[in-house]
Amino acid sequence: MTTTINNELQQPVAPKWVLLTAILLPGMGQVLNNAAKRGFYMACFMIILGLITFNLAQPHISMVGKLAGGIFIYAISVLDAYYWARYRMEIFTKNNG
Repeated sequence: MTTTINNELQQPVAPKWVLLTAILLPGMGQVLNNAAKRGFYMACFMIILGLITFNLAQPHISMVGKLAGGIFIYAISVLDAYYWARYRMEIFTKNNG
């Protein structure tokens, strides 16, 4: 979905900026793609699964292993934000090209 201003389509955020934002701030890539609920859910699932795997992991497991659930959702969140940013940009350029 692209937003309109005075019946003109506003160009979506560049996919590279969405990717950078999603890497630095989990869930914010979805917000830039006008999917704030999706970003909120991704951030919540990241925290929940990170806590679950942290509490269920054995004491000798590394920190990456203990947070594997949250890291997995983080990776999905970054890829999802970039995919939808590219999709939105393609639709925008197709309609305005």
